[in-house]
Amino acid sequence: MPAFSLEPAQTAWCAELRAMAAQRLRPLAEKGEPGYVNRPLVAELGRLGLLARLFTSGAVGLCLMRESLAYACTEAETALALQGLGAHPVHAHGTPAQRRRWLPRVADGTAIAAFALSEPGAGSDAAALSLSARPDGPGGRGDGPGGRGDGSGGSNGSAGERRWRLSGEKCWISNAPGADFYTVFARTTPGAGARGVTAFLVPADRPGLTGSALDMLSPHPIGTLTFDAVPVTADDVLGEPDRGFRVAMGTLDLFRPSVGAFAVGMAQAALDATLDHTARRDAFGGRLSDLQAVAHQVAEMALRTEAARLMVQAAASAYDSGAADVRKRAAMAKLFATEAAQYVVDRAVQLHGARALQRGHLLEHLYREVRAPRIYEGASEVQRGIIAKQLYAEPGDLEAI
Repeated sequence: MPAFSLEPAQTAWCAELRAMAAQRLRPLAEKGEPGYVNRPLVAELGRLGLLARLFTSGAVGLCLMRESLAYACTEAETALALQGLGAHPVHAHGTPAQRRRWLPRVADGTAIAAFALSEPGAGSDAAALSLSARPDGPGGRGDGPGGRGDGSGGSNGSAGERRWRLSGEKCWISNAPGADFYTVFARTTPGAGARGVTAFLVPADRPGLTGSALDMLSPHPIGTLTFDAVPVTADDVLGEPDRGFRVAMGTLDLFRPSVGAFAVGMAQAALDATLDHTARRDAFGGRLSDLQAVAHQVAEMALRTEAARLMVQAAASAYDSGAADVRKRAAMAKLFATEAAQYVVDRAVQLHGARALQRGHLLEHLYREVRAPRIYEGASEVQRGIIAKQLYAEPGDLEAI
């Protein structure tokens, strides 16, 4: 795909997605309970074939889906994105058995996935994770041979018999506690920073795993998870022990540009609503759009929306082509697009006046939705830090950042 334009087939597909979201997904979204997984909505995403595309469309396709769905139904967009975020590590790093068990069910919408990285004391600072994975010996609590309980990752017998117990808490986890499985990042080597984290695939029915929902400003499901000596084995590892940080960052490199696409979809919806409102609203002997102060604000909204879209497309193209600067481009796209969308939605509310603050108004909904993307998957400040590190790094150091 050209870096800065869409082919006619892609444009037509985006229009089809918008119509699909408005006609088939929004009615299901409106029946859902805010803050909880909407399984009928996820199942419909599966029936429409959109969830299967998470694993075949690449970054460009993912961004087109997220922008198009966000324009017409943010709940459907988020449901799709969370399935991808939780399941991508399984798709990219899972064993054949893990992939056979879970990916078909994710694709058809019968299994809910979640990405469990953040903790109460380690949100954007993912290398500071403290959820512990203690080696588990015959005694079941790290007290047997090869299970010293010192976090060294020691094995009990062959590699296939390695066992751990997960203890600690995860917080701000989307789709928790309603998911069927979690991609969980835990510390297997204390004091090793990013190099001592392992990714595990943990089914929700594992003993000792509990959770509760959080009441958040954003309407999508978010909760906490508590791990009380939850058992996991080598068969649950995604990738390699102590190399889970790469699993996390590789997933975020793909999904950060698509967060930007989500933001662009919301910004475009707010911009279109504002164009319609200001062109029709009588004020001061003419239309609102006749006022230069208004017209210039709308022009700025359009400028930032289009610039954000181009940055998202460039980052997605870089990911699909395997460019060396993907992490920098992903951070730039997420940062610029989410900040731009916040501006556009805020301006839209201002130009609509009090009606935009009424419960149920499109802009009231977008005003609540647009705030969270500037925080999750790395806050705006973290994205600036990533960009700066990439700019100052030597070429050979880029992979380590």
